[in-house]
Amino acid sequence: MKTMMIKPLVIAVGLTMSVMANAQSSQEVEQLRQEVQQLKALVHQYAQQNQTVQANLNQLANTAVQPPVAQKASTEKRGLGMTLGNAEFNLYGNVRMDGSYQVEGSSRDLPYNHINAVALEGNNESSDRLRSTLSATRLGLDFKSPVGDQDVKGKIEVDFLGGSNFDNLRIRHAYLNYSNWLIGQTWSNFAVPDYMPETVDALAYAGGAVKRTPQVRYTAKFSPQTNLVVAAEDPKDNSITQRLPALTVRLNHQFADNMSVSARAMGHEKRINSDEEMAWGVGLGAKYDVTPSTTLKADYYHVKGDSSFVSFANTGTIQGANGLEQSEFDSITVGLTQKFNEKLRGTVGYGYMSFDNDQNYKNALIASTPATETQSNATRANKDLWQAWANVFYSPIKPVSLGLEYVYGERTALEAATNGSNKGEDNRINMVAIYNF
Repeated sequence: MKTMMIKPLVIAVGLTMSVMANAQSSQEVEQLRQEVQQLKALVHQYAQQNQTVQANLNQLANTAVQPPVAQKASTEKRGLGMTLGNAEFNLYGNVRMDGSYQVEGSSRDLPYNHINAVALEGNNESSDRLRSTLSATRLGLDFKSPVGDQDVKGKIEVDFLGGSNFDNLRIRHAYLNYSNWLIGQTWSNFAVPDYMPETVDALAYAGGAVKRTPQVRYTAKFSPQTNLVVAAEDPKDNSITQRLPALTVRLNHQFADNMSVSARAMGHEKRINSDEEMAWGVGLGAKYDVTPSTTLKADYYHVKGDSSFVSFANTGTIQGANGLEQSEFDSITVGLTQKFNEKLRGTVGYGYMSFDNDQNYKNALIASTPATETQSNATRANKDLWQAWANVFYSPIKPVSLGLEYVYGERTALEAATNGSNKGEDNRINMVAIYNF
């Protein structure tokens, strides 16, 4: 009886366990099926995202390869850049044609300013003459190379304004710059051109200075607005026997975003035979942006005993009967530049130089005149020089600049010519066309 009752129970339990096992297996299969569906959904979503990203990348790549013309022009750089090893080079320059129509006064067949030597009235004046030249055409190379944790930078620049007739190749700049040091030839630390009003004439006007000298220079930076520059320079003064370089000091300061000033000093020993004198000079320049499109510039010099730094000066030191005699002068240039638009700008300017009328210096000049000369060296020297000018520059396209300028000036000699005239006139129209690359 018991056996008969246990057997159906065992069968029932077995059936129950089998059903339960089947039910559990079905749940696991269903759960697995759901997980597979979720995985398929994730794969599909990822595929769609990947297609979107790839499409965006392709669009960016096409944009980088084919930039708009305007964008390419806006990032265009001047010159031809190249890299060799770790050094970077940039070749630049211009082709420049100058023209000058001498209305009145010149005594030399030159297209550039020489106000200090224009003919006195009635003495070999060369009026109504047209002159032109490409001598101011320029070629330059900037370079940079890393040395340690800093870069060595440099420049080599030449033009064809060398020689007495301005038609020989010459070095304008050739220097190396490392940290705060500069070694080579560049603008004089004393006679800087930064504060001269703009001119069409490549040699500037009375009171200006376009002097480049071999030098060793050190710059001490006190702040982002202030620095002091000290240099030992070779001014190439052929009128004396040089044994020491000139010492120049320049203090630069930026008062505001629209105003900068520069105070300068110079000292140089002048030696002729066994006689010695000290030449010296001071200078002060200022640049002020009256408005973003209007700029005022002014530059002043007082110099004694030197003619090598400031252009158009009398011989600085000369041998006299009782030792060395020295010239002394004051000069100033002032000008206003107006930028009318991106293509057109103009400048009006004035320059003046006044020399001391020292009789001992004049006597030394007269005594130094060669016997074969009909005109005294005192007649070639000046008591006063002045020039006024007005110009416009027009750039129809970025690399091209066209300039037109009118200048009028006079010189008053220390001693009159044989015909009694002591004044000379410079009345000119200047033109220039420049293509920069």
